[in-house]
Amino acid sequence: MTPRQIVILGSTGSIGCATLDVVRSHPGRLCVVALAAHHNAELLERQWREFRPKYLCLLDTSAAHTLRDRLRGEPVEVLDGEPGLLRLAAHDEADIVVNAVVGAAGLRASLETVKGGCMLALANKESLVAGGPLFRDLCDRTSARILPIDSEHSAVWQALSAGKREEVRAVILTASGGPFRQWPRGRFDEITVEQALAHPTWRMGAKITIDSATLVNKGLEVLEAVTLFDFPPEQIKVVIHPQSLIHSMVEYKDSSVLAQMSHPDMRLPITYALFWPERVESTFGRLEWSERRELTFEPPDTGRFPALGIAYEVARRGGTAPALFNAANETAVAAFLNRAVKFPTIVDIIRKVVESVEVVDRPTLGDILEADRRARESARELLEKIAC
Repeated sequence: MTPRQIVILGSTGSIGCATLDVVRSHPGRLCVVALAAHHNAELLERQWREFRPKYLCLLDTSAAHTLRDRLRGEPVEVLDGEPGLLRLAAHDEADIVVNAVVGAAGLRASLETVKGGCMLALANKESLVAGGPLFRDLCDRTSARILPIDSEHSAVWQALSAGKREEVRAVILTASGGPFRQWPRGRFDEITVEQALAHPTWRMGAKITIDSATLVNKGLEVLEAVTLFDFPPEQIKVVIHPQSLIHSMVEYKDSSVLAQMSHPDMRLPITYALFWPERVESTFGRLEWSERRELTFEPPDTGRFPALGIAYEVARRGGTAPALFNAANETAVAAFLNRAVKFPTIVDIIRKVVESVEVVDRPTLGDILEADRRARESARELLEKIAC
């Protein structure tokens, strides 16, 4: 069998490293054509020496220059900056492109992959959050497929295969509730960066871990699901499931509910996407059914975690509103990680930005990028006032 040719954007992050672990586990089935990262030249070089792709890219041009010198004379081309990233995103040798770039920076790369008609294995949820209005028509024109790597959306994707679209009553996204699920709202000002980064079940990068603590991440997933599965916000529900064993569910109109379950291991949904439509032998996330275990569910508390309610408002508004939500969050999370603001300020900034910045209803890419810029500018101005 000819190996599937893959490009991994964001290869040095948690999802990228997990993807390479999947490649290791299936020798001869997957061939790495290209790897891209932001600035971690040392790890990218180690990855190259193991997987020997033809192309590397670093968004940080200085780091790329250093790596180019270190690999001089080796059979590899080292690209740099966004032009290099976009070139790999649309690489004509790729069968599938994994986009694990963090934040809105991954939007252009996702668009380039879809424009080329290639399969896109997507972990960069901001692509569909900010760029949602652009992807449906583009996929229709190019026959490209977007394969979700997020555990929740992979679970929905799998459960949807059991019935027809018109038979679906609700899509149910599960959330762990994060580390502060049982904290009183009055103590949120005390939350430290270290506490917010201590997720109870998943091990992820800093930004997505903070998003999970605020429930912004679940809001982003609602916005992503609206685009990915083409259901209205009212059909997408969220339930708190602290054990993180059920990754999402689909309820059909006959009241049957199909759930996808596994231990929280991102390598399982990555494997499903990389080999789709085939299922391959794997032990990632495997459950031992002889063990006694408890599954509990509860509704999200949008009073203590208002980000989820804001996300639903944004989903109903549409246009560039999701881009504003995403950009404001990225800016506020960066300020929190830099210890410049308190934990509750993250959601305060999001609310003020989405309420104050004008929304374009039928946006172009330029409109979305401008909304992103204006939201970040507005968020920075608000943060400066707080700092003063």
